[in-house]
Amino acid sequence: MEIKARGLTFDVVADGPEGGAPVLLLHGFPQDHREFDLILPRLHEAGLRTYALDQRGYSPGARPAAVADYRLAEAEADAVAVLDALGVEQAHVVGHDWGAQVAWLLAARHPQRVRTLTAISVPHPRAMADALSNQLSQKLRFAYMGVFRASFAERLLLARDGAVLRQMMRQIGPRAAMYARAMAEPGRLTATLNWYRALSRGQLADVGKISVPTTYVWSDADPVVGKSAAEATAAWVEADYRLVTLRGIGHWVPEEAPHALAEVTLARIGV
Repeated sequence: MEIKARGLTFDVVADGPEGGAPVLLLHGFPQDHREFDLILPRLHEAGLRTYALDQRGYSPGARPAAVADYRLAEAEADAVAVLDALGVEQAHVVGHDWGAQVAWLLAARHPQRVRTLTAISVPHPRAMADALSNQLSQKLRFAYMGVFRASFAERLLLARDGAVLRQMMRQIGPRAAMYARAMAEPGRLTATLNWYRALSRGQLADVGKISVPTTYVWSDADPVVGKSAAEATAAWVEADYRLVTLRGIGHWVPEEAPHALAEVTLARIGV
C-alpha cells in the first residue's frame, strides 16, 4: 500500500491478521522491506499484524534531493507520521541496521508510540558513540562509512552489476543479488547513501534512556559492531531488557538467522 505522510509517499507492506497487534518493521541498508520476509510467516502465525515500511530513499515517492533530508530525525518523524496515517496509536517496533537506529530514536523520544522494541545489530546510539570515542577497534569497524560517504561511492557500488554490494552481503546467498539489482534503479543508491552522508554524531548526542521493554540482538560475527558497544547498551535501558547474542551469525540477521530472530521477537512481544 502507499501511505502519504509529510508530503511524501511511502510504500508499506501490510500483512497478517486484521486486528492483530501491530508491528512496525524498519529495514537497513542496502535492503528494503523484503529483509523481513523470512520472519513474517512466524509473526503472522502468532496473530500479529505487520507493517514493513520502505523508508525514505527506498520508497520512490519519498526520495528528496538534499543530503540534509536524510538525517535520522527525518526518518524518525516519518515513522511517527506513517503510524498516524495507519491509525496505529502504539506498535511493537522491530528495526535492523539503520532501521534499528530509527527504532532507538522512536523508543527514546516517542515512548508512548512504542509497546516494545526489538533492535537488531545496531546498539543504543550512546553506547555506540562511547565505543567509537574510546575504542580503536570499533573505529576500524566503521571505516567503511567513509567510503559510503565519498563522492565515488555510487560508481564503486554499482560497478559490475553491484559486485561490491553482492560480496558485502554474500552470507545471504541469492538474496544479495536482489538488493544489488534494486540499487540500480535511478536515484535509489544516491538517496540511500545520503543516510550516511547526513550522519553526524551531534544528531544522537541527546538520545536518552529507553523506558519501554527492549531486546537488543547482537551477533558475534558481525563485522560492524563489537562486543563492548553491544554490552554497553544495557546501561541505556531502564525498562525490562535482554541482550541476545547469536553465535556465528554476521550482520544480516533477519536473513541469516530468521528462525532465531522470529522467536526472539515473539518473546519480546509476549505472544
